[in-house]
Amino acid sequence: MRHESAQPALEEMDPVQAEETLLRLAQVFLNSSAAGSGPGVYRPDTAAPNLEAQYRTLIEQIPAVVFMVSLDGGAGEAYVNPQIETMLGFSREEWLEDPVRWYERIHPGDKHRWSAEAAEMFLSGKPLQSAYRVIARDGRVVHFHCNARMVRRPDGRPWFVHGVGFDITDLKRAEQALEEERNFAAAVLDTVAALVLVLDPDGRIVRFNRACERTTGYDSSEVIGRQVYDLFVAPEEIARFREIFEQLRAGLFPAAYESTWETREGARRVIAWSSTLLAGKQGALEYLILTGIDVTEAKDLERTILEISGREQRRIGQDLHDGLGQHLTGVAFLSKVLEQKLREKGLPEAVEAAKIVDLVNQAIGRTRELSRVLLPVLSDPPGLMAALERLAFEVEDLFQVSCRFECDQPVLIRHTHIATHLYHIAQEAVNNALKHGRPRHIAIRLDLCDGPLMTIEDDGVGMQNRPEARGAGGMGLLIMSHRAKMIGGTLEIRPAPSGGTAVRCGFPAGNVEGG
Repeated sequence: MRHESAQPALEEMDPVQAEETLLRLAQVFLNSSAAGSGPGVYRPDTAAPNLEAQYRTLIEQIPAVVFMVSLDGGAGEAYVNPQIETMLGFSREEWLEDPVRWYERIHPGDKHRWSAEAAEMFLSGKPLQSAYRVIARDGRVVHFHCNARMVRRPDGRPWFVHGVGFDITDLKRAEQALEEERNFAAAVLDTVAALVLVLDPDGRIVRFNRACERTTGYDSSEVIGRQVYDLFVAPEEIARFREIFEQLRAGLFPAAYESTWETREGARRVIAWSSTLLAGKQGALEYLILTGIDVTEAKDLERTILEISGREQRRIGQDLHDGLGQHLTGVAFLSKVLEQKLREKGLPEAVEAAKIVDLVNQAIGRTRELSRVLLPVLSDPPGLMAALERLAFEVEDLFQVSCRFECDQPVLIRHTHIATHLYHIAQEAVNNALKHGRPRHIAIRLDLCDGPLMTIEDDGVGMQNRPEARGAGGMGLLIMSHRAKMIGGTLEIRPAPSGGTAVRCGFPAGNVEGG
């Protein structure tokens, strides 16, 4: 009967299987050599011929260097398979005739380590598993992963060493290329001025580049593995940041968003973010990559410019009202007196004087309108309430739409420029409702129950038919959002309970007094 080998295919063998196969071969080899027939000589009383032949064929074809050497015999009691020539350029005879050739060909940078590891194997009997470099005949450097084991006789004396060495040069080159690419990417990330933050799906920090370290004052080693919410996000923004994070995990990317970070020293920095996600092979989320720009100074400069612009605008409005308006009122009074005198004398010039009076009165009206546009909110704490009440009246009068202002308790705004921004947000929201919502009723509310909050709510066609819901809100929505950010507030557009749309603008309580 033909003997069927149970050995796996060569390409399926791993180092452990190869080592076990080598052990069986070595036992056959040593049994035959111990009888005095020399290495590789088969003796009928030691092993079945077909078994030895199968093992020898397997070992000589396996794509690895297989070796064995007896520890109580001479140099002749050693074996190395033909792959030694394929991989290093030395024939088996050349390799075996020089007992120290293997050590001589080890790369100088690895000799000390190899000697220590080999000594430990001989002294302790522990298997040797190591990677090191060997110099081929033509000077090439070949990387080997070696698995070797010392076998002892039943009485404990060392018997022989057997092992297998796999050429891992291509793997090492791939690892080196990957490492170079990783180092290059790391150098880029650590050089750019932008903050680069990599999070896992649970919001834990995976990567924290140098710009993040400089901005926050934390070293990357202090933050890796920790939740981003617990470290930097300003307390009042944590809920909003979590909401944005959930949107990002779901693949819904806001075009751009900002958050306030707190540094180690307690300072606050405004960061403008953009985001992307990195998915695995199965499409599951692996990492969120956030790229941020510190816009704190730009925001401060922008706020300063707008405050200066606002002050100048209010000054011009005040000058128009108190200066030019009063001057024109005086001219109108004198013109009216002149008209009366001319009329009393029956002179025809009285008609021309009456025209002058009308023109001056028109100029006074236009000056007042221009002054109100430039100075919609009076420079006192109740100014916003008065301005919103006037806005509601004008909307109802001009557009024949029910519009009311609601304020259960006084909301007194300390800074006029903040009140002015809030007024313009309300004005824009009302205009959008009239233009897109076709409402029957509009309500403008100021409320302190849940923190300072201004709400503009309508009963129109609803969010699904509004440009804001389709991402096409235009310049008006952008300006409202910008104004809210300029006063440290938030802007939110959501469906109203009435079926229409509600625009909610929250602003810091520090701007309210005596409420």
